[in-house]
Amino acid sequence: MNNVVRLAIVDPRDGSRTTIKNLLLGIDSVWLEAECSRYEFFSDIITQTQPDIALIALDADPQQGLATIAEVRQESPECHVLVVSSSQEGSLILQAMRNGAKEFLHSPLNLDDFMAALDRIQNVSGNRDGKSKSTRVLTVIGASGGVGCTSLAVNLGCALASNVENSVAIIDLDLALGDADVWLDIIPDYTILDVAENISRLDFSMLKRSLTQHASGAFLLPRPVHMDHSAPLTPDELRRVIALLKATFTHLIIDVSKSFSQLDMAAMEIADQIMVVTQLDLPCLRNVVRINQFLDEHELSSKVQIVVNRVGLGESQISLNKALDTIGREVFWQIPNEYAAIIESRNNGVPLMTEFPKAKITKAIEQLAQKIDESLNGDGAPKPPEKKKSGLFSFLK
Repeated sequence: MNNVVRLAIVDPRDGSRTTIKNLLLGIDSVWLEAECSRYEFFSDIITQTQPDIALIALDADPQQGLATIAEVRQESPECHVLVVSSSQEGSLILQAMRNGAKEFLHSPLNLDDFMAALDRIQNVSGNRDGKSKSTRVLTVIGASGGVGCTSLAVNLGCALASNVENSVAIIDLDLALGDADVWLDIIPDYTILDVAENISRLDFSMLKRSLTQHASGAFLLPRPVHMDHSAPLTPDELRRVIALLKATFTHLIIDVSKSFSQLDMAAMEIADQIMVVTQLDLPCLRNVVRINQFLDEHELSSKVQIVVNRVGLGESQISLNKALDTIGREVFWQIPNEYAAIIESRNNGVPLMTEFPKAKITKAIEQLAQKIDESLNGDGAPKPPEKKKSGLFSFLK
């Protein structure tokens, strides 16, 4: 399935419920939204949490379980019901299907059988336009400090959010010095630290409350208020947060630090696209080469898209053709230099599309937002960039 599926389970037997939970926690495309140990409460939980799938184990009390299937289907018709039972009695299977179950799976639950059932549900239902939904995850990194990494992440997120069909969340993963909240003039009630402190009981509703929505429509999960030497969450916990966000947002933009920490690497591994922001100067281009080599060693280079910022800054800049010879990779996008507009936008905490809607830099970022959607294949993976053969500093010869 192309998108994260939110699922709730009911099983009065603690042992089998734990076995099912352990299976689900190992599947990246599934988010366990809620669990319940009482049949009589399950329909209310489904109504409150509105998961995509309800998984009902029948062995504890088959008759009460069958009644729960019918109740869930009546109260929440958009929720698909999967049934798990060790019984293969024909009459039980038939009654479960009549009551509204989409799939009847054998207990103990098998991973292959479960994934096949999810695929069948996806193929039958899909979304409203008949296509499967997908979420685009973009991780933005800078080739050096001050190249415009955060400004691109924030303004790109706002540009994507201007499309009514998109829902966008921006995650500030520069935990020490991130300033995405400044760019949007947001004083958040919650940060990524609050999410980390509640990770063991995190659900969709709690995570959504932790985000702050900007007037542009984009949501922000900011970095912690206070600096700390240790990361507030682990890479696995970050993956859990991303998995839950993918269940409701069409675009996730992750602004990482320059340290290539374990969290930064996890954000790059999760991403569909890794946007490397650079300027046309020697230190930046040297770092682009180093980043490309590093990501190639980690089998992530196919995700890389080079974005050249502040094009036209002055004669001191290296020409684009010489830069291409240096980095050995095509440039995905160019953003013109309008430094005064960027500074005023940041100081006022107003996105470019609002502060300077007709500026060239605004148009370039809006066109980039459109290009991102167009450049992704149907499975959500970016088209592999074309590489060029070159020496590291061939333009200096």
